[in-house]
Amino acid sequence: MTTLVQVAQLAGVTAATVSNVLRGRGKVGAQTRQRVLAAVETLGYRPNLMARALVEGKPSTIALIVSSIANPFYPEFALEVERAARKLGYFLLVCNTNDDPAQERAYLDAVGGSLAQGVIVMNADFVQIDALLALRRRGVPVVLCMWERPQAPPELPCVAVDFHQAGVLAAEHLIKLGHQRIGAIVGSEASGNHRWRYQGFRDTLAKAGIEFHDTQVRFGHDSIDDGRNAAHSLLAAVPDLSAVFVSNDLPAFGVLQAAADLGLEVPRDLSVTGITDIQLAHQLRPALTTVAVPTAEAAGLAVDMLMDLIAHPKGAVPPLKVTAAPRLVVRATTGRVGPL
Repeated sequence: MTTLVQVAQLAGVTAATVSNVLRGRGKVGAQTRQRVLAAVETLGYRPNLMARALVEGKPSTIALIVSSIANPFYPEFALEVERAARKLGYFLLVCNTNDDPAQERAYLDAVGGSLAQGVIVMNADFVQIDALLALRRRGVPVVLCMWERPQAPPELPCVAVDFHQAGVLAAEHLIKLGHQRIGAIVGSEASGNHRWRYQGFRDTLAKAGIEFHDTQVRFGHDSIDDGRNAAHSLLAAVPDLSAVFVSNDLPAFGVLQAAADLGLEVPRDLSVTGITDIQLAHQLRPALTTVAVPTAEAAGLAVDMLMDLIAHPKGAVPPLKVTAAPRLVVRATTGRVGPL
């Protein structure tokens, strides 16, 4: 394996100069820089990241903890985090908890301060604020991302998205299309992470004077299968619904499947809206009307906040950053209500 010293010998410089060139530090002349890069290319040198971490006492990675890598949103978000981190010279370690609080805690204990310089944790139903606070007390930089209630931030640095407003936008869209009998499928328990999206939907219906009863909602999990099962249950109990609000895109796809099972044409017989705007929302047919959240912006803000915490562990870091507002994306699954 080629060493830093061998690169330095070929380039006719010191090992320290090679290190400065590769890491963008110090003052190195243009010609010297070119000689070093040419030597690196000739010898095929690759830095030993583990050795660097041992020498410096800190790894060159940050960690991202997600609840389920099977949910397409999380790989999409991880890609944005990886892009932002790579620009700053960091590598990304993705930790998948499989919706298991014990596994999340194990990852926090393993990566915090040893395998990673800092940790970004995705907000989820089971997120353990006490464990994250304990990690912070140990001096590990921690950022909570995709917090759903900007008006009530946790006791942690976090990036928030106004998901209540996302629910408002979805409901307003359906109401403007003339829908009065609207059902809801929520991809969490009633007290779970999607409650603010659902509350935005409910608040908007109430403001418009539209009645809504408990029989018109189903709570469950954020998956296509749960969305399909919930839709079958909902439409069997309340068959005259003309539209369904769904708190996330994955269960919304399940609603579309249930509509097809029941011989309902979307949007003629049933309009469907989701929230998030993952890539599948525009790739599948019919393309899903949804409320897009600023995923790339949230990822960039989370990385920036984490870098501030790493660089200034005792400095003043804003406890909350809020992304731009969600926006409605109208596609093929919503239309004006037909004759009753």
